[in-house]
Amino acid sequence: MLRRLVTLSLAVAFVLSAAPSASAATKKKKAPDSDSSDTAEPFPAYSDTGLPPVHASAVVVVDAQTGKILYEHNADEPRSVASTQKLLTSLIVAEHGDLDAQVTVEAPDTWAEPSMLYIKPGETYRRGDLLRVLLVKSENDVARCLARDNAGSVEAFAARMNAKAAQLGMTNSHFLNPNGLPLAGQHSTASDMAKLALAAYRNRTIRSLVCLKETQWRYPSGRVTTFKNTNKVLRNYALCNGMKTGYTEAAGHCLVSSAANGSREIICVVLGDTREVWLDSYRLLNWGLAGGSVAANASNH
Repeated sequence: MLRRLVTLSLAVAFVLSAAPSASAATKKKKAPDSDSSDTAEPFPAYSDTGLPPVHASAVVVVDAQTGKILYEHNADEPRSVASTQKLLTSLIVAEHGDLDAQVTVEAPDTWAEPSMLYIKPGETYRRGDLLRVLLVKSENDVARCLARDNAGSVEAFAARMNAKAAQLGMTNSHFLNPNGLPLAGQHSTASDMAKLALAAYRNRTIRSLVCLKETQWRYPSGRVTTFKNTNKVLRNYALCNGMKTGYTEAAGHCLVSSAANGSREIICVVLGDTREVWLDSYRLLNWGLAGGSVAANASNH
């Protein structure tokens, strides 16, 4: 009997020693996610007052109030601009108006990859909601849906894109789709994208959307999810107020960004950058807001 009690006591002691304490379990549950994007991470400051070094292949920095170019590098070099051309898609849709109208998804709208909202044929959404999620989260199927809704087909919408680009003075651009996925013959330049960015920045609807750090999306099932803006400069730099990200292997990392400090408003176009695109754009915006201005076509490489 005594031997049995000793054995039972040892077994209980072993189980208790192996089990984690309640406080340890609680701490584990409350441990913050190290990859969370909820917390802003300040960009490192650049100590020099001159033009900061950047890694991009093409750059334009412009005063958004006057349109004056403060700095440019390879500004007229034709290149892929990835999803930054969704600014043109969005501008056309915004100028068309009737954003409360309902849009029914059709099968061709879903023929896109890889960034998708996974809308399905037959689903119906408010046009303004599609525009908002396009500018915040940048889904390619949403761009196709808005384009087809606006012009009847992606091809017809591309014609409208090129007509609008010509109207804006984008003389070295040609567009073939609304989402920026690579296609032979589709290109723009940093200079042309700066002209587009100025027009988008001055459009009240676009301005009210590109500044959103996140947006909620309700699926037909009733499920609601929150999407964070793909623009990390917007999420981490208090003076940033937009605008649009882009990335493909062909284009590299691209960002059209804007910022204001009460006295100056700056737009920065960075194309063909590395993963340093966020830091590069931040430094250029900060430099522009501080009153930076250098001779055109000066190199900072």
